[in-house]
Amino acid sequence: MNHFLNTITDSPLVLPEIEICSDTRKLLSEVSEESQVVVHCSITAQFPQDAIRIWKTTYLFAHESAHRSKLIFFENITLYPDWTYMKHGETIVFTLIFGGLPKSCRVFDMVEVIPELGGFEVRNIRRNRTDVYFVEL
Repeated sequence: MNHFLNTITDSPLVLPEIEICSDTRKLLSEVSEESQVVVHCSITAQFPQDAIRIWKTTYLFAHESAHRSKLIFFENITLYPDWTYMKHGETIVFTLIFGGLPKSCRVFDMVEVIPELGGFEVRNIRRNRTDVYFVEL
């Protein structure tokens, strides 16, 4: 049973400074050349023994289009089937990098498409010029 309380956010939240490792910094320097989208996610454990993970079936869905951008890189979170364990009240910030969105895209959703309840989902993210976003889950 998944114990996450996920909120659907209408627009991204701006978070304070985020420490980024050198590997991610290198990828970020290539973002503009390869049209990638960076999503920094923050989640706080709601229960004494929470756990999170990301599935490779997490996508960005462009509104008014059939386009979906695939997850191509993740940092500071484990990939299914492994778990990242959290203590109650602990906040973890992790980074997801997706393939680019169509130039015409103005609004998109980030959805973890999984065969169980509790997948990450952030709706109606407004596109910006940098294609770097901060969301709270």
